[in-house]
Amino acid sequence: MNAPVDKVVFTGAGGDLLAGRLDRPAGRPRAFAHFAHCFTCGKDIAAASRISSGLVRAGFAVLRFDFTGIGSSEGEFANTTFTSRVGDLVAAAAMLRRDHEAPSLLIGHSLGGAAVLAAAPRIPEVMAVATIAAPSDPQHVAGLISAEERRIIERDGEAEITLAGRPFRIGREFLHDIAASALGTAVEGLGAALIVMHSPVDAIVDVDHAWRIYEMARHPKSFVSLDGADHLLSDRADATYVADVLAAWSTRYLGGKREPPRDQEPLPESVVVVDEQDAEVPYAQRISAGGHVFAADEPAGVGGDTGPTPYALLLAGLGACTSMTLRMYARHKDLPLERIRVTLGHERTHADDCARPDDDPCAIETIERRIELAGDLTDDQRQALLRIAERCPVHRTLAGDIRVSTTLAEWPAR
Repeated sequence: MNAPVDKVVFTGAGGDLLAGRLDRPAGRPRAFAHFAHCFTCGKDIAAASRISSGLVRAGFAVLRFDFTGIGSSEGEFANTTFTSRVGDLVAAAAMLRRDHEAPSLLIGHSLGGAAVLAAAPRIPEVMAVATIAAPSDPQHVAGLISAEERRIIERDGEAEITLAGRPFRIGREFLHDIAASALGTAVEGLGAALIVMHSPVDAIVDVDHAWRIYEMARHPKSFVSLDGADHLLSDRADATYVADVLAAWSTRYLGGKREPPRDQEPLPESVVVVDEQDAEVPYAQRISAGGHVFAADEPAGVGGDTGPTPYALLLAGLGACTSMTLRMYARHKDLPLERIRVTLGHERTHADDCARPDDDPCAIETIERRIELAGDLTDDQRQALLRIAERCPVHRTLAGDIRVSTTLAEWPAR
């Protein structure tokens, strides 16, 4: 089951109907985020899709939409300006506020980054803003248009130019608008936490733009170098890294725990919910446990690696329980135990006395557990701690007679 997706349509700043999608986690999102794509891109560009998917796995709901004249949205691209794009972002936030919850996180890629900086002061609920490969001045876009093309636009009112290998009609008003759209005042008075993400080898928007944005902004602010990434984050690993960093960074400003739905009691601490997330990352799972959200996946060799494997999580549970049990015992007995490290491994071996090598009952599951104890402990104390490790609750569960009862349930209607 893929993550829930809502198709949305709303009226943009110029009165045209704009098309978008709202990707949501199961249950109540940790926060609503709003992603603004680059100048000539649409909402489904790979970087936007991958970053959004990563944020959804971390518990965010993410809106992305096609600006006026792009993709599935109405209107003429030639009639748009930087100011109208900012207006479209504010209109999208109003739609979220009306139908769901206002965005508290704005994310902008390339010119979309400049747009979210300009839009943030007009969206009072915004608590955090992220720019990715963003120019410090919207007029940077004019540098992508040749002098001859600019001359034709000024003479004829508009002209068709080629950007990123695709034809677009650019109007005279757009050029005049970006020339007058400085970001200094908006960035200086942002009133929200800011993270600036940029590649030092970006060939479209030089990294100096990132430093100018960073220097204009007040604290709290952060800078993350996307070393080796191209402007469009075409490498999946770069987009995944951006999503992971954003999810972790924003926790400080948006809150680290998901709240339960207002009409639903919190799940008991003993209940864990696992949701499959995205068809593009076929094995990625989002795990909700005790208000915490984290990931699981298959190894990179089979198309995964967005989180630890199920067996790694199993070993992690045993290791964590072992360490906690030892710490509790040491505190109770006032032992000089300073540090604990538990290293675990899992393998499946074949029983030596099995008659048929291909018989499933012949497989023996083995977990190797190595415990390292730091501190001025006697040999007797170390042996006592080793014996206590055998009484760790997870160890006793794994070593006991486990029965897994499985039932089918209806997917809840929305």
